Amino acid sequence: MKAFSRTFLASIVMLTAASAHAADRAIIVLDASGSMWGQIDGKPKLEIAREALRSVLKTVPADTELGLMAYGHREKSSCSDIELVVPPAVASASAITAAADGMKFLGKTPLTAAVKQAAEDLKYTEEKATVILITDGLETCNADPCALGKELKQSGVDFTAHVVGFGLTADEGKQVACLAENTGGKYIQASDAKGLEEALAQTVAAPAPAPAPAPVAEPAKPEFNFVPELVMAQGGDPLKDAGNAWEIYKAAADGSKGERLTTEYNNYKGSLEAGDYVIRATLGEAGVEQPLKVEAGQVYKPTFVLNAGTLVIRPRPSEGDDIDTGATVVFDFPGADHPATYYGQTKVVLPAGEQKVKVTIGQGEASETIQLAAGQTVEKDIVAGVGRVVVNALYAQGGEKVDASGLDVKIFKARKKIDGTREQVTFGFGPDGKFDLPAGDYVAVVRMDQAEVEQPFNIRVGEAGDVTAVLDAGVLAIDAPGAKEIRVYSAKKDIQGNRKEFGYAYDQKHQTTLPTGEYAVEVDRGDAGKKDGTARVNAGERTELKID
Repeated sequence: MKAFSRTFLASIVMLTAASAHAADRAIIVLDASGSMWGQIDGKPKLEIAREALRSVLKTVPADTELGLMAYGHREKSSCSDIELVVPPAVASASAITAAADGMKFLGKTPLTAAVKQAAEDLKYTEEKATVILITDGLETCNADPCALGKELKQSGVDFTAHVVGFGLTADEGKQVACLAENTGGKYIQASDAKGLEEALAQTVAAPAPAPAPAPVAEPAKPEFNFVPELVMAQGGDPLKDAGNAWEIYKAAADGSKGERLTTEYNNYKGSLEAGDYVIRATLGEAGVEQPLKVEAGQVYKPTFVLNAGTLVIRPRPSEGDDIDTGATVVFDFPGADHPATYYGQTKVVLPAGEQKVKVTIGQGEASETIQLAAGQTVEKDIVAGVGRVVVNALYAQGGEKVDASGLDVKIFKARKKIDGTREQVTFGFGPDGKFDLPAGDYVAVVRMDQAEVEQPFNIRVGEAGDVTAVLDAGVLAIDAPGAKEIRVYSAKKDIQGNRKEFGYAYDQKHQTTLPTGEYAVEVDRGDAGKKDGTARVNAGERTELKID
């Protein structure tokens, strides 16, 4: 994963270095949710993020007005915990570093609302504005980052959002990449400390491009002396407007590629100075290169043979189903440094030879080996073999649906292992969670705050079903003016005289979902002392308790 991340980020740097430049005014939106305590190579992600910010902020151009916004850094269960910690200003690097170093990481992930607030703080409808979101998780507050990206792009003067997915999987990355793509920004996936630092360098501290040199008069010469053609197979027709690229390098002393001079596209015609070059032609995942010696007064019309074909993959959950636009399609082809990943129906040019293709839809996957000849087009349906379930929860049988982003759903295989545990298959958050699963028996473990229930179910390939778990729980809302801490316990003590704890809050108010039963509530007002209360929670009902 690390090697892939470095290769991926290096390629982005290569592709964007010519056009990247620092924004005049920008806000970094930092994920300070509890998930940032997760570790990469034994080190908490929050520490990696702090170190990367500290390093990259040293290189921010002096005239950049940069600010810091954070979410999830003050409260554990709030979707409104969003704060502009450092307003945009020049020379703000030390303030941002200090704020990040002192920040707590404990809450939810309202990333959509945070990006919108950052855009508004930058007056994006009046001025150019850039937001850089660093997140290690997905939206957990029932909002649509894709729709927000379109909204900000349409109503902004010159608005751009970049998204750095820190430790996200490819599938998770798709769900936030649209926020960047819909504003013309970049989505960069960082899998480790080096990847995060490189991503921040591109989005936060990219250098402004140097001014173009003044034109210098040159002696008259032919309009074009290099007119290349590209064919898929020997003797094939030249490709026109195919989306191919021409990479032009100076030749090194040993004839290999040296300094890159330029990259041009499609039906390129150019004028090259006399000298030795290496030309590389690419289309899709296929490429070919050859040397070129240019002499003054000569015109060169070389033909480049890709020795490649076109593969069209249509991923389907089951036979007869529609094409799944969210499917992951991975190609492992001859000569590749690493597999190439695409999504949904995929049409791609690949080197001729044996193609290993893997399609993943949810937790189902299917692999096929396809022989592809030069100049050939092969179309193929690949069926992942899954059914789909939609998981929801009710507070009580026949009662109200749990319609909260904090609903936690984990899917396990039904069969227990020899140690009595079950293998977790996947997970999700919020109501109407959709899960694509291979045929079999499963258990959905559904949790809302302190209430949890297991719901067994079965799924068949091509089947669409609903799984509804009944929590047998209600909501307890506590109001304790002046409280510094509220703790909830079971009313009944165990044989040792202890009571089970059911959550807490460092606030004057606390709301939580609890299993049906009797509870004791302890309120700590610091110097003013402690006070207790009791409450009965009934399934499907809201209980309000005030402790003065």
